[in-house]
Amino acid sequence: MSAVVLVGALLQVAVGFGLGLLAAPVLAFVEPSLVPVVLLVLAFGVTAAVLVLDGTHLDLRGTGWALVGRVPGTVVGAALVAVLPAKALALLVVLVVVVGVVASLRGFAPRPTRPAVVVAGAVSGLMGTATSIGGPPMAMVWQRFAGPRLRSTMSAFFLVGSVMSFAALALSGSVDPHDLRYAVFLAPAAALGVVLARPVGRRLDIRRTRIIAMALALTGAAVLSVRQFW
Repeated sequence: MSAVVLVGALLQVAVGFGLGLLAAPVLAFVEPSLVPVVLLVLAFGVTAAVLVLDGTHLDLRGTGWALVGRVPGTVVGAALVAVLPAKALALLVVLVVVVGVVASLRGFAPRPTRPAVVVAGAVSGLMGTATSIGGPPMAMVWQRFAGPRLRSTMSAFFLVGSVMSFAALALSGSVDPHDLRYAVFLAPAAALGVVLARPVGRRLDIRRTRIIAMALALTGAAVLSVRQFW
């Protein structure tokens, strides 16, 4: 778990996504109850670090409209976590990973208009709160942004969004001290991923890295789905 969190945090800082997409299937495989709370806590720290590094490139207006959509999506996602059993949530993680990867590989690229950003924020809020994988909708609607602008804008959205999702889950009774202990144990791995992201990221081919990360996410989702069915 520490290894996959380290790699996920490194990718999150270097290319703008990766922590939830890569780590959620693995954590759900080991212990389904760890998703989404553990990754939401870790995402808070990782996205805060990205804002410190790239905050000057932030699209504040776009982030604001995305958060308008995030609010109703967060409420629905928290309701799903409260009523669905752990097995159903694990299968929902698989579905979200597959849909997100397929949409990214097919090159779906909506224009970042205000309505599109609000809708993407709502979908991201639902997915992120229920499964901790809220990156694909925002990555698709903002993929025309340059690297630092994409990273800082997505990080600002996920920094506030992770707080919203955590608060909604806490109010619905879905946060357990057991989850918080795991978040503390895994925090050093996430921090090391952030530290390594800049020196390693300069040597990465971004397109190839995204494809490899999505392939790893699909592999994790496949293993998780086999475990749930068997």
